[in-house]
Amino acid sequence: MTSRSSIAGRLRLSAISCLAVSALALSGCSNGDAPPGEPSAGAPSSASPSASVTPSASPTPKPTPVYKPADAQSRAQNVPVPVKPALADKNSKEGLEAFSKYWFQTLSYAYETGDTALMESMSGPNCRFCNSLRDNINNAWQGKNWIAGGKIQTPSVRAKFSPGGKSQQATVQVIQQEISIYKAAGVLSQAATKASNTGSQAVATFDSTGWVIADLGLIR
Repeated sequence: MTSRSSIAGRLRLSAISCLAVSALALSGCSNGDAPPGEPSAGAPSSASPSASVTPSASPTPKPTPVYKPADAQSRAQNVPVPVKPALADKNSKEGLEAFSKYWFQTLSYAYETGDTALMESMSGPNCRFCNSLRDNINNAWQGKNWIAGGKIQTPSVRAKFSPGGKSQQATVQVIQQEISIYKAAGVLSQAATKASNTGSQAVATFDSTGWVIADLGLIR
C-alpha cells in the first residue's frame, strides 16, 4: 500500500382504459291503438340498443435508464448492480469460481459508484486487504470527488477446491482500467493511475450464508 497522498495508487487492485356506450332508440307514430307490446301499423320497429367498446389503451412503457460511465465531467450514471449467479452459492469448485468472479464485479461497482456495501457484505472482518480497498474507495469518493475508470474484468478464475476443507483458494486474473479521481469537472485530484493486469489470490470460506472472502492478496 502507498501513502494516503496517493489514493488512486492504494485503490489499484487492478388510458387508462375508456368505455364508450351509445344507444339509439327509435319510436313511431300510431294511427290507431295497438295492442300492448305490438308496433302500430306502418310504424317502424324500435331499434335494439347497440353498444361499442373502444380497445383498452396500452400503458406507455417507462424508458430504461441508460448507463453512462464516469468521465472527466461527471460521475457515472445508472450503473447496473451486479447480479449474483445461482452457481455462486454452491459449495463446489465451480461455485467458488463463480463467487470469486462475482466478488470482483462488486468491487468494480464500488469503484464506479463509491458504494462499497455490497462488496463489504461478502468480505470477512479480518480480510485486511478487503478493508483497505473499502477505506481507500470511500476516501476517494469524499465530498464531491468521483472516480472515472477503475472498472475490473476477471477473464481467468481458477479454484483449488478440497471437499470438506475449511478454506478454499482461487487464483484470479484482474484487469483494471486506469483510475482517475476528479474533484471538479476536468480537474484531477492527482495524477491518474495506469491500467493494470495482475493476479490475485483469494481465500474463501463457506458457511450457512454462503461464500465469504476471508483473505486477499496480490500475486507478485
